[in-house]
Amino acid sequence: MRQKLLSEGAKELSYEIREIVKKADLLKKLGVAISWENIGDPIQKHHKLPQWIKDIIADLMKQDDTYSYCPSKGMLETREFLARQTNAMNGVQITAEDICFFNGLGDAISKAYQFISRTSRVIGPTPAYSTHSSAEAAHAAHEPLTYKLDPNNKWYPDLDDLYNKVKYNPNVVGILIINPDNPTGMVYPLEILQRIVAIAKEFNLFLLADEIYINITYNGARAHALAEIIGDVPGISMKGISKELPWPGSRCGWMEYYNRDKDEDFNRFCQALDNAKMIEVCSTKLPQLAIPKIFGDARFKHYREQTNANIGRRSKIISDILGTVPQLTFNETFGAFYNTIIFREGSLKPTQSLAIADANIKSLVEGWVNNPDGSPRHDIALDKRFVYYLLAAKGVCVVPISSFASELQGFRVTLLEEDEEILIRTFTSVRDAIVEYLK
Repeated sequence: MRQKLLSEGAKELSYEIREIVKKADLLKKLGVAISWENIGDPIQKHHKLPQWIKDIIADLMKQDDTYSYCPSKGMLETREFLARQTNAMNGVQITAEDICFFNGLGDAISKAYQFISRTSRVIGPTPAYSTHSSAEAAHAAHEPLTYKLDPNNKWYPDLDDLYNKVKYNPNVVGILIINPDNPTGMVYPLEILQRIVAIAKEFNLFLLADEIYINITYNGARAHALAEIIGDVPGISMKGISKELPWPGSRCGWMEYYNRDKDEDFNRFCQALDNAKMIEVCSTKLPQLAIPKIFGDARFKHYREQTNANIGRRSKIISDILGTVPQLTFNETFGAFYNTIIFREGSLKPTQSLAIADANIKSLVEGWVNNPDGSPRHDIALDKRFVYYLLAAKGVCVVPISSFASELQGFRVTLLEEDEEILIRTFTSVRDAIVEYLK
């Protein structure tokens, strides 16, 4: 090309949650039946929306106005409804003008990091959700900047690590919180959230909270929303309906801006996000129209509580199965619908494998993890090597934790399989594979 075409940050864009699908598809062609535990899509794992929700959406589709453009920031009635819900928490107060809709949180996340100054950084948790860490790293043309979640302390944030990285890195302008967390399933305790708010206030930072799972908690846990505890610190909450309704195919998410009036630079940043959506005209209209009708229906609360209880029960089943393996660091989950399981240090080795009867499948996976002479490839993380063998030998598709901007070795699973016989069979197979692999 006449000039350099690709930005330095492009190499930071990766999404192993979907990348692993390419390997799984190759194995499918060779006859391997795949259990998809890599991606958080409840519908794919046999969840059925109640008929009354489908009826609301069907009725909206019969209305001619559903097919037109909507205001760039989103439907006013829906934004007013969401503002009332936030204001009812008796924390920060917002109006409909503090809400802007995007085509899913992937769109919102991309926009958020796109308009941050190239030299400024947003520090986020590790293990890191790839959409955030890749977008932040790409904008900065540098590896992700992270604070540690501690697997030996219920996956709670290491606040000393966060504080020191903020204190000694003047380029940090914001702190990312994913609550409940993806990929660990941890729910931030109130006192930890309050401490993070205090750090943001001390260093004049803004807070970015991905709260797509804020209403998905179980087994006695409660997630405290950013709006409840942010005080007068500037912040943005990201929310959506992909997981909570769930309607992942709707691609419908929104940002809520908090305390825009407290900092002019932050206010200009929010305005830039609004302007970016204006240039695109608007976000998808149909799901916006459905939000007040579904979330405002008295039946939704019971439906969500029952669905959460089911996820909690499945988390216990997985805990009973995988929590028995001594070489694993296992934490029960209390929010979202994932669990991150870590191999204890020294458990994984580059010579481990699983028995694979089919010669073609065995040859394929060995080509992924070994050099042509049969020696182990050292550019493949040890947990990824395990994940490839698990996929080929057992047909279970999980995601290696080394792909979540983490130095830890492990894998993430979902808690979504609604057929409990399949769930038990799948995770028993995972447990047996771990035992065999580590031998």
